[in-house]
Amino acid sequence: MQTAHGIGVELAYVERGEGPVVLLIHGLAADALTFAPVLDALAPHARVIAYDRRGYGASGAPESYEGTTVEEQGEDAVALLRELGVERALICGDGFGALVALDLLKRYPAVVGGVVLSDPPLFAFVPAATEALAKQREALGRALAEGGPQAAVEAWLGGRAEGAALERARAAHRAFFADYAGLATLALTRAQLRAIAVPVVVVTDQFSPPVIVAAAERIVELIPHARRIGDGALTTAALDLVEQAL
Repeated sequence: MQTAHGIGVELAYVERGEGPVVLLIHGLAADALTFAPVLDALAPHARVIAYDRRGYGASGAPESYEGTTVEEQGEDAVALLRELGVERALICGDGFGALVALDLLKRYPAVVGGVVLSDPPLFAFVPAATEALAKQREALGRALAEGGPQAAVEAWLGGRAEGAALERARAAHRAFFADYAGLATLALTRAQLRAIAVPVVVVTDQFSPPVIVAAAERIVELIPHARRIGDGALTTAALDLVEQAL
C-alpha cells in the first residue's frame, strides 16, 4: 500500500484502474482490504481508491486516540483526494463511511459527483434506534468487561468477519471505539438532505439490522431522486454510478 497525508496522520491507500474516480470509505471494524472484491469489480471501469481510515490497517492515529468525529474523518478523506490530485469523485461509504460520505456532501459538495450509502447509521431520524442502540451498548459493555476491547469488537461484529479480517478488526480496537464514540457526531438537517442534487444510491441487504433499514428508508424519503436497493450490494450500486459518469 502507498501512503498519503491525512489531517495529522499518515493514511495508507491502494489505487487501481483508470477513469472516473471512486473513493471507497470503510466502516467500523473494517479496512481497505474489506473492499478487495469491490476493487476487483470496479478497477476495469474506474480509478478506484480505497484507504485505511485513521487507526485501521497501516494508517496512523494520534498517540492518544479515544474518539473521533465524522467531520475529522471527512477532512482526512478530502486531504487524501487533494494529495492524489482528485477534484471530484464518486464516494462509496459503508457504515461509518456512509456518514463520512454524507459529511462530504454537506461540506464539500464540489468534490462529490455521486454517492453510494451502504448500511448508513444515520439514526437521528429514527426514533426507534434509541432502544436498539442502548441494548447494543449494554452488550458491548458486557463483552468489554468479560474479555477486553478485542472481545468487544468481535461481539459487535457478530460473526460478520472471520479469519484474517477478524484479527485485523480485533487489532484495531482503538479505532473501533473511537468510531463508536463518533457515530452521533454528524450534524445533518432535513433541509440539508433535501438540498442534495447529485445521484445517491442507498444500499441495504438481508443482513442489515432493522434500525439501519429504517435509517436507509428515511434518507431516501428526504433526498430528492435518491434510489434504494434493498437486496443489492455496494459493488452493483457503485458500478451503476460509474456508468452514469462515463
